[in-house]
This record gives sequence, structure tokens and C-alpha cells, in this order.
Amino acid sequence: MTTGERAPQGVSTRIGTLQFTHDFANGYPSRETLETLFDARDFQRACQAYLWALPAASFVAWQQGVSGLGAGNGQIAAFLTYAARKGILTANATTPYYLGFADLSDGPLIMEMPEGVRGGIIDAWQRSLPGTEKAGRYLLVAPGTEPPQDTDGLAVRQSATMNIMIGVRLTATDPVKMDAALAAIKVYPYAQRERPPSTPILDAGTTAWSATPPRGMEYWALVNDVLQREPAQPRDTLFWAMLRPLGFEKGKPFSPDQRQTALLTEGALVGEAMAKANTADRRFADVKYRPDSHWDFALQLDADNPDAFWDLLDERAAWFYEAVSAGPDMAPKRPGPSSAYLGAYRDSTGAWLDGGRSYRLRVPPDPPVGLFWSVTVYDVDTRALILNPQQIADRSSRMPLNTNADGSVDIYCGPTPPPGNEQNWIPTVAGRNWFAYFRLYEPQQAYFDRSWPLPDFEPVP
Repeated sequence: MTTGERAPQGVSTRIGTLQFTHDFANGYPSRETLETLFDARDFQRACQAYLWALPAASFVAWQQGVSGLGAGNGQIAAFLTYAARKGILTANATTPYYLGFADLSDGPLIMEMPEGVRGGIIDAWQRSLPGTEKAGRYLLVAPGTEPPQDTDGLAVRQSATMNIMIGVRLTATDPVKMDAALAAIKVYPYAQRERPPSTPILDAGTTAWSATPPRGMEYWALVNDVLQREPAQPRDTLFWAMLRPLGFEKGKPFSPDQRQTALLTEGALVGEAMAKANTADRRFADVKYRPDSHWDFALQLDADNPDAFWDLLDERAAWFYEAVSAGPDMAPKRPGPSSAYLGAYRDSTGAWLDGGRSYRLRVPPDPPVGLFWSVTVYDVDTRALILNPQQIADRSSRMPLNTNADGSVDIYCGPTPPPGNEQNWIPTVAGRNWFAYFRLYEPQQAYFDRSWPLPDFEPVP
């Protein structure tokens, strides 16, 4: 429209599932059009805020889930069974998890991370506290507080948020080494440093629980929880301002009115749909492992500049919609003590992976790993381990798999087992679509230069 032209009197538009007509008959909008435009603004903000808030909302859902199992502040819980690990977004079904959450507003904590474990400490936006994936004695301090004067023998780490998560994974197979590592893990208040108490580990057992963020208004309740209890980060100031007209304000109760509730409810619905599309069809630069397959780099974090990842709205939303925590050792750029993640959502024909169809993944010989590799299948809706009667979600090189003459391994995914190859089979469920992660523990050079191919899942009769 050029200068001097009159705005059209009626412009049709859609907000969510509702159709509206904008009326600019005399230049200014009518009263009805004003309300329509403000509703459109706030609905669009809710959709984008859903994507932005995923790391923090997921953290709170995770923390509440673990707390619901009976874990106290700073207590470690062990997730050893299939049922327990099914509560975690895209958990590895091969290795045990040991997780705990802590609120630093109660005072500084000391975390003793022994040798022989893989772990790390993250804040409420799921950013790693630098260096905490390594063995050491860490003094964890709340934001805006001075560390104690006596820090001898302690590596001081100040969190940007009050709440943190401590995670440990054991990759050793020797039971003696595993028991020794577990016994050496300690989390205790700084005030008890002279006589550190033991750290009892809570067994999560087989109790059903979930760290998957809820839907609808429950999602926004988690977002408000973050607003109320955590310091605002500079990079998030604009988003918090965008949410103010929808009832979010620090220090005030979250009590949205009927209009705000309707917009937030639909914003969560459409926002999650956007998140699912953004994850399953990643439209980012250099996201493909190789041009001859559909495998994506699941986590596009630059290990040499990890903090920049939290400025990438779509890339971080693609990861945190289906996964938890992110650090340099989860997106390595060179060989070392790390792990790499590739994700697949389509088969070799480009069709979505279907729980009612059968597929074969041929893992080529000589996988570039220092420890082991695994293939894990997840439910698209829950983003957790696939729920099948067999409680089998993965196959890995640590298992006794059938191997082809050339050293390759065929992994089968489908509702029925392949004849003579059941030990290489991951059962899927008709009517429940799925996606897969291929993990490489201690990836080697052939992964980084992408010379080792990983074919797609091939449909089989």
C-alpha cells in the first residue's frame, strides 16, 4: 500500500481457530477490531513464549516429578528400572541415571563428583555450570551471594538460578567400580563440610512418574513458577515483558482472567504443535549428519561457545522439546570423553516412522566409538522411552547382538519380531509413531569428519 492510499475497510484474518474481520473504515480501528488485534498480539506472544520457555518449564516439571518420588533437597535418586527411566525425556535405556535437585536459597552446597562417572550440574534454564562434568569437589553458590571465605579444596561455581539439578551417569560395567563410584558421590550443605554426612540414594523403583511438561494452563503455571522464584536473566527480559498482558508479573499471583486463560490455553496448544514441527523437521543450517540420510544432529550446541545456544530460539526449542540438559560434552567437536546424539524421524522414503510398520537399520561395521553405541526408540507424543509390553526400547553394542559377516549389525523396529533375529529387535506399537536416537559414546574421528555413514531406517515387508 503506497502513501496516501486508504487502508482496506475489511481485512480477514485468523487467530488460532477463530476467524475475524478487521475494520479500518475511517483509518482508526473499530472497538471490535481493537479487541481482535490485541487478542491476536497476545495469542502470537503465547505461541512464541511456549517455545522460549521450554528449557525452564521442562526443568520445573522434572524437579516436581523427582520431588514427588520422595527425594529431598539435594538428595540423589536412582533411576535403574525401565519404568523409572520412562519418566525422563529421551532417557538412555542402557545406562543408569542418578539425579537430584537442590534449592540454593537454603545455603551453599558441596558436591563431590568422583572419578569414573559422567555427570554435570545445570541451572533452572538447563545451562551447564562450567566444568562440572569432571570429577571434583564443587561449592555451589546461589546467584547474588558472596561465596564463603573458606573455599580451600573447593571449585566455586555460582549458579545463575536458585534451583539446580545434579546428574550422574555410570558408564562402567564393572560392578565393583560402579559401587565405589556411587559410594563416593556426596551432596551436603557447606555448613557440614567438617563432617560431611553420607548421601543416601533414593531408589525410584517402578513408580510411574513423568518429567514431560504438562499441557494447557498447567504449562503456564510452570512458567510462572520460574518467574516467581528465579532471577530474571538479561536475555529473557523482553519475553517476560511480552507476557505481562497475559497475567505474568513477578511478585504477584498468577490469576489470568477468562480472556487471558482462553488465549494461553490455545497458545499452549498451538505452541506445542509448533515445537513438535520444529523438532521433527529441523530447518537449520548443517543439521544433517550426512546428505545421504535423514539423521539429524539432535543438539546443535557449539562446544567452544556453549552459552550462545541459549540465544538460538528455534534450535534450543528443538532440543528441549524432547530432551533435557545441554552441555559441551553432549555436542562434541573432537574426540574425547563425551557423547554424541543423532536423531531420526523419517525412514529412507521420507515418511514418518510408523509404529505399525517394520524397519531395518543397518549399523555399518567399525562404528567410531571408544566405548559403545546404542539405538533407542521414543514415543513421539511423550518423548519418553517407547511403552511396549516387552519393555524394550533400545539395542546397543553392549548387548549380545547378531552380527553380519562384514561386521555390520541389523537393528529391527516393528510390531512383530524378525524371524531368527529377535535379540536385535525393538518392539513398536501400532498407532503410536516413534523417533530414534543413535548415541555414540566417546565418538571418534570418523564421526566428526562424517566419513562413517549411518543409513536410514529401511521399511521391510
